[in-house]
Amino acid sequence: MISSVLALGLHGIAASLCQNACSDKECTAPKISNQHNAGVSTLEPTFFKMAEVDVNLDHVIPTTILPTYSAKLLVAFVSFVCFAHSYDGDFVFDDSEAIVNNKDLRAETPLGDLWQHDFWGSKLSSNTSHKSYRPLTVLTFRINYYLSGGFYPVSFHIVNILLHCSISVLMIDVFSILFGGLQYTSKGKRLNLAPKSSLLAALFFAVHPVHTECVAGIVGRADLLGALFFLLSFLGYCQAFRESNKEGTQFSTFWVLLSILLSAVAMLCKEQGITVLGFNAVFDALVIGKLNILEIIQKVRHKDKSLENIGWLKNGGLLFRMTLLFSGGATILYMRWRIMGTGPPAFTEVDNPASFADSIFVRAINYNYYYSLNAWLLLCPWWLCFDWSMGCIPLIKSVSDWRIIALAALWFCLIGLICQALCSEDSHKRRILTLGLGFLIIPFLPASNLFFRVGFVVAERVIYLPSIGYCVLLTYGFGILSKHTKKKKLIAATVVGILLINMARCITRCSQWRNEDLLFRSALTVCPLNAKVHYNVGKNLADQGDQTAAIRYYREAVRLNPKYVHAMNNLGNILKERNELQEAEELLSLAVQIQPDFAAAWMNLGIVQNSLRRFGEAERSYWTAIKYRRKYPDCYYNLGRLYADLNRPLDALNAWRNATFLKPEHTLAWNNMIILLDNTGNLAQAEAVGREALELIPHDHSIMFSLANVLGKSQKYKESEALFLKAIKANPSAASYHGNLAVLYHRWGNFNLAKKYYEVSLKLDPLAPGTKENYNLLKRKLEQLQTNSV
Repeated sequence: MISSVLALGLHGIAASLCQNACSDKECTAPKISNQHNAGVSTLEPTFFKMAEVDVNLDHVIPTTILPTYSAKLLVAFVSFVCFAHSYDGDFVFDDSEAIVNNKDLRAETPLGDLWQHDFWGSKLSSNTSHKSYRPLTVLTFRINYYLSGGFYPVSFHIVNILLHCSISVLMIDVFSILFGGLQYTSKGKRLNLAPKSSLLAALFFAVHPVHTECVAGIVGRADLLGALFFLLSFLGYCQAFRESNKEGTQFSTFWVLLSILLSAVAMLCKEQGITVLGFNAVFDALVIGKLNILEIIQKVRHKDKSLENIGWLKNGGLLFRMTLLFSGGATILYMRWRIMGTGPPAFTEVDNPASFADSIFVRAINYNYYYSLNAWLLLCPWWLCFDWSMGCIPLIKSVSDWRIIALAALWFCLIGLICQALCSEDSHKRRILTLGLGFLIIPFLPASNLFFRVGFVVAERVIYLPSIGYCVLLTYGFGILSKHTKKKKLIAATVVGILLINMARCITRCSQWRNEDLLFRSALTVCPLNAKVHYNVGKNLADQGDQTAAIRYYREAVRLNPKYVHAMNNLGNILKERNELQEAEELLSLAVQIQPDFAAAWMNLGIVQNSLRRFGEAERSYWTAIKYRRKYPDCYYNLGRLYADLNRPLDALNAWRNATFLKPEHTLAWNNMIILLDNTGNLAQAEAVGREALELIPHDHSIMFSLANVLGKSQKYKESEALFLKAIKANPSAASYHGNLAVLYHRWGNFNLAKKYYEVSLKLDPLAPGTKENYNLLKRKLEQLQTNSV
């Protein structure tokens, strides 16, 4: 694969340096048929002239041309086989934040909120918003959630797989235009003048492993939907040119406007979608308007007076269409900017370190290195990683860095291709190379850091659309190689080998995206210097209960990035649980020094200070956390625990009440309120709070247990018994539930049942405090009763 594209680039440079550039005099520019009675014999010569690349691929693809529907079925089947393995994967990485924790998916959230929130469910007007505005993508997530009856990832994954299959099928139509040009029958049906090329390029696209993130990662649906409407916009624009007359090209304004509308829809799925207007403009100028860039440059150099007359722009309505595209794009971008509210998002240095470099030279050289990495992922998609930030790619700070070679190779090939795209006398070659480069470059521009700072270093998802251009160049490269070599079977074997290897890589990579443990560990070999990778592996291990291993990965994350406050916070939290309070305090104190508004670290620092019995400092830390995060129920809960330890019951109750107000399902806060009121003798108030909690959380057995204790003390034995039995049914292994029910029966005078539940409680927990003493008291009572009866 690499050799074919490099060969194409080298061939381009060599040809551009040669005065007698290779040309095919028989090739003609694409024409729009205006012969309403054109027969088959009229079309055949044009077919072979327009499809020379297809002739060159005769030994790569069998001579028999598949019917269009058969080709599309083949592409759909191959793309499905590649990514079907991801259908039953979990929600992984960003899926949790964008889907599981996104309230915009819930039925109780008004649909109108989707148009005011970003992709992650935050208000766009917030300074902390990511500003990624994709309401139509979120809407599809919401529909998934509704139809599947909850957060079941299978339905989400299936939609992604079907979207990629649909896009891959649609690529046959797109590639047929890129390779064969626009020609229609007298009935307005578009002709596929390059069936072999379009099929091969569509297969290359369908099986490219770099697409795995978009397909197997559910949040990648934004890129899939954006690409779908991008292609529909392009095809719609092509539909505007179905007819012509002798006076020039005729077009349908309706289809041009529909194409602009579809570009807006694409942008509402993923910001990258707006770039289709730029590609449509390039296509219109070069294919429909038949502008020869080299000819224009030469006229400018020789000050040709013909350029002073803009009539050549007005011919065929080109100037009018360009005005429509520009006006539509400007309007869409203006509306998008107004919706963003507070300006662009604020990214940190760890997200995109090159953009924070002081030297323009360092920024430029690293941006170009990132471009070469994206190109390498297209050429050799073997080293794939879910995240390329946090030190994964160290900055190039000197020209002596060997990685400069990658930049040179990239521009060496690009310059060769650009020279051929501009300078070749073969209009067919110019069209294919220009449109291939257009698809490669234009959709990538929003991720290039040229116009604004982006929040990543390299992201595989953003090259989903640019990979179309790569597939054009790769297919054309194989056509060139097939034309200039006698080893046809070797080329055919290479093509088949690439397809099979990529299919195998897709299946393997889909397996890695099935759960977070596999995904995070797969990144360790690709980006061992990435602190975020080590952090995520550690977090996953901590969630699984392996604290020792988690500590090791958290420490490595902090070592790789000494300012990684989230790793410090999580490490400090684990050390706090292991009672290693001194080191935990040091880490958390450092975290809040680095990031003073880190509310979670302030709260955890308060917990550690509380454990060290430095209550004044703990209280200040809790209130600092609340200052930076006003709606912080867990912090109010911990503040209440502090006040309870300080014997300030009213302050404790107020703090816990705030916690339940902010988070009505906060079980611990409700239970603590009930227990505190019970211990202070306020049984009526404790009962009221317990009943209020049970209305909000009707199936919580711990609330049932706490309220049952209060009712038992209030001598409401029957109601207390019913709640105890419900709590035991919900959690039969809780020894305290059986023991306290035994106490209720003991107090109630039902000694036989009391004896039964004491014995069950002691069987579950022989060391349960107080239960054995109560059981012994009951046995003595029963013996006394038996003696008295005798």
